[in-house]
Amino acid sequence: MARYTGAVCRLCRREGEKLFLKGERCYTDKCGLQRRAYAPGQHGQGRKKLSEYGLQLREKQKARRYYGVLESQFAKYFEMANKKSGVTGDNLLFILESRLDNVIYRLGFGTSRPESRQLVRHGHFTVNGKKVNIPSYLVKVGDVIAIKEESKSSEKIKSVIETTSSRVVPKWLDLDNNTLTGKVVAVPERDDIDLPLEEHLIVELYSK
Repeated sequence: MARYTGAVCRLCRREGEKLFLKGERCYTDKCGLQRRAYAPGQHGQGRKKLSEYGLQLREKQKARRYYGVLESQFAKYFEMANKKSGVTGDNLLFILESRLDNVIYRLGFGTSRPESRQLVRHGHFTVNGKKVNIPSYLVKVGDVIAIKEESKSSEKIKSVIETTSSRVVPKWLDLDNNTLTGKVVAVPERDDIDLPLEEHLIVELYSK
């Protein structure tokens, strides 16, 4: 499957914002954006003001990179959001938030979305008691996400849980720290999504 294999700090620098793709490192002085707060490449320090289309494109790219979604996947999600009733931009973010890898991250079972995606692929989680190793799996209200019993003793999982123990879980998810299970209790609202995204620009881009 196609995926980005380059240095992820370049993505943050290209967007001019922290995308939190390297977990706890993003909060330290080792953050690539803090060390070189300009776009990568030969002309990174001399970029000009963006056009209207440029702003829309950058917002779409930023959303894609936050959630680790390929171009074709993102276009598919936009089609799904456009067919739903309600505000298309909000619908798009709700779909992205419902991805299993994102839910794992939001519950604190992964230090970053890329790490959560990898843990899902390695089969460490179940949804409603069944193993799911597809990061793009879309959870629904009522679904119960749990760490597999045999994975709870993994040093990697223990380290992740300890690192993310202070993370605030959004109100549309319910976390049981004793059993290491989470439940989707509601559809996320726009205020629950703390990413600095202007989704209306993405809608304008796809509406052209």
